[in-house]
Amino acid sequence: MTTDSRPRVLLFGAGGVGTVYLWLLSKTSTTTAVCRSNYDVAKENGFIINSSIFGQNIHFRPNVVRSCEEAASADPTPFDYIVVCSKAIPGTVPACIAPAVTPGHTAIVLLQNGVGIEDEYHAAFPDNPLISTVLYFPATQRPAGTITHGEIERLEIGAHPSSASPAHAAAFTQLIQSAGATALLHTDIQRIRWTKLLINASWNPICALALSKDTDVLQASPGASAVIEAVMCEIRDVAAAHGYDIALDRVRFELGRATARIPRQKGIEPSMLQDVRAGRRIEVEAILGNTVRMAREKGVKCDRLELLYVLAKTLDLQLGKSIEG
Repeated sequence: MTTDSRPRVLLFGAGGVGTVYLWLLSKTSTTTAVCRSNYDVAKENGFIINSSIFGQNIHFRPNVVRSCEEAASADPTPFDYIVVCSKAIPGTVPACIAPAVTPGHTAIVLLQNGVGIEDEYHAAFPDNPLISTVLYFPATQRPAGTITHGEIERLEIGAHPSSASPAHAAAFTQLIQSAGATALLHTDIQRIRWTKLLINASWNPICALALSKDTDVLQASPGASAVIEAVMCEIRDVAAAHGYDIALDRVRFELGRATARIPRQKGIEPSMLQDVRAGRRIEVEAILGNTVRMAREKGVKCDRLELLYVLAKTLDLQLGKSIEG
């Protein structure tokens, strides 16, 4: 049993983002990572992190396990935080992390995309604090064990629901800040989730379906920019119906960021595109499915989003068949 008085953190999903945050949290906490596909590499060699912000060639050897059962059996001391950094695939994660969750104690931190993703965690762990986050942190793991992180790092944090006590979210924010990273605490994190969805529910499926970076999509047709803006405006309409007004200027700002990358040939490869190219399932329900269902709930017309959902769902099912086969 550990005698370390620092917070105990279990990270579920040591991909590009998860590994860098695990490294950061190891400065302030006792950490363990659940690794799955990259377990052998992580166990034998650890990770190499190349970050535009934190430095190059950082060799990081965390404590790694294959499952939450293994993590819990190795030390009966309760985990203070379980940080979920895996893909937001409905119906998969709560059962996986359950062996390491201590009722009434362990705070569950969601570093995942989409909207409406918190409900299944509330249902599975009604007595545990839930911390929802929005992440701006471009990172990839390619090959396994080698992490490349770009020039942005910001974690937006809030308690869920917003009426819950902010104490655990505030404490986690302090952990991230103490490690030297950027973390901002919000009274209502869902407003930030909807704002990021402008990017996630537009660029992610479009780039994945087109097998192209955002700048390539914009240059492919004279009408591409108008189509992207129309998709973002549908997302804006759904957000407004749920009480979160997003200024039209914000839509145009997000579109302008991609347009500005064209002369610099710095196109972005969104996470869905990365997943498709790697033959992995995509976060279609968390990013698109929930948005479409929430639009229908409020009677909001979103034809473009519905089409993207049908196409991305079909693609995801084909990816699933390929993995199973």
